[in-house]
Amino acid sequence: MGKIIGPGSLIVDLTGYAPRLPIAGQTVMGTRFQLGPGGKGSNQMTAAARAGASVKLIGCWGDDPLGKALRDHYNREGMSTEYIRTSKEKETGVALIEVEEESAQNRIIILPGASDELMEADVLAAEGDFADSDVVLCQFETSLSSIETALKLGKKYCKPIVLNPAPYVDVPRSFYDGIDYLTPNETEAEAITGVHIESTSDARKAAEILLGMGVKKAVITLGKNGSYFWDGSRELHLPCLPMKAVDSTGAGDAFSGGLAAAISFGLDDSSAMKFASCVSNLSVTRPGSSLSMPHAEEIRDLLRNAYGIQI
Repeated sequence: MGKIIGPGSLIVDLTGYAPRLPIAGQTVMGTRFQLGPGGKGSNQMTAAARAGASVKLIGCWGDDPLGKALRDHYNREGMSTEYIRTSKEKETGVALIEVEEESAQNRIIILPGASDELMEADVLAAEGDFADSDVVLCQFETSLSSIETALKLGKKYCKPIVLNPAPYVDVPRSFYDGIDYLTPNETEAEAITGVHIESTSDARKAAEILLGMGVKKAVITLGKNGSYFWDGSRELHLPCLPMKAVDSTGAGDAFSGGLAAAISFGLDDSSAMKFASCVSNLSVTRPGSSLSMPHAEEIRDLLRNAYGIQI
């Protein structure tokens, strides 16, 4: 069982589904509402845990009913809360999500709440587990100081680092130097590199720029067009598998969490990409973010059926 650690957001999703999304100033009648665990950090750790990894999220939630909903989720999943702190000052973070049922596309507003309190000291308190980990997993939904500290610890102990630069934050190019796997979507990759991505050749151009920043392996998720990998010598484009999408919320988190899990298991890059693709493709076939993450058995079944890989 691989071990994954990193700082991340803890947020509750408030999701409304409707036949179509409203334009500015318009009201649209929805069909249903769902409240569930979310936050990029927690989503990705949930994906990794359900895939079979042992995970430790460093985070912060509020002392409120929404925080209890997240604690209940962690208890049900058997996930560690050792490094999750309860804020006495701020409420648990919230995501306001609109999902268009026909296309499965979404719009999201994040109110980070207690996740904003996560700082360098919280990450340093977990240094012993960084030394014992197999993968360090980070996103941009907590403070830069917490992320920078995690990256430093990952490099100190020579651990593979998976960084999902989402939501996009304008940081110096040097921030990406030494990152083992950078996992932006096409929009985030464009924001970082300036390359508008409409094809795999565009993804290759963006990936080349990312490698020029010091990224070791660029992994760009392309929405309905799948995912792309480039490390300077090996290229891989994986189209989406033929599955009916219901809700794309959390698909990128499923991919990054699945990739981190696969790396922690010791899979080679090609197999790890295919493993992550299976996690992401399965996640969009059901509603929600954390709750949509697939379990190990169904991931292995799809990996075997779609790619002929047995693990």
